[in-house]
Amino acid sequence: MKKITGTELKKILAKHKLWLDGKGGTRANLECANLECANLTGAILTGAILTGANFTGADLTGADLTANLTGADLTGADLSGASLSGADLTGANLEGADLTGANLTGADLDGADLTDANLSYANLEGADLYGANLTGANLTGAILTGANFTGANFTGANFTGTILDKDKKENKTEKQSKVASFKSENLRSEFEALAKKHGLHITCLEFKMI
Repeated sequence: MKKITGTELKKILAKHKLWLDGKGGTRANLECANLECANLTGAILTGAILTGANFTGADLTGADLTANLTGADLTGADLSGASLSGADLTGANLEGADLTGANLTGADLDGADLTDANLSYANLEGADLYGANLTGANLTGAILTGANFTGANFTGANFTGTILDKDKKENKTEKQSKVASFKSENLRSEFEALAKKHGLHITCLEFKMI
């Protein structure tokens, strides 16, 4: 895995922007690059090749990563506020990542590891989390309308204030009073009943009391 210096990264991003703008440049290829602790605040990596890249501890606040992140190592990465709409994160390692307020609409998180990830107030509308591991994940206030969680593991996850009803996304206060703080003996049945009511497709769940 090649370590990318700050100077090299700036050059790559500058050329990638020119490529995106149709002004020549070069598409960013960061496949298997070591970007540990890199500062990518506000970076535009739309369409960049990021397969297998290591973003451990990287700051991607406000970054646009609408790209192929298949198998990427994003352990502990700061992706708060990042734009990941439609991104391919199949099998990505997002353990402990901060995805607070991130836009993950329509993202493919099939088999992704989101153990202990912070997804509070993230938009996961229409996202595919088939077989994803969300053990201990924080989904407080997250939008889950139309998301697919078939086979996902939610052991110890926090669903307080989770929004399942698209028509009421704007009224979080009202939604929080209706949608969940699942701290009862009927945790599984309560969540499945709500999921069915709001059209959220969820099967094969695992829960434990916290």
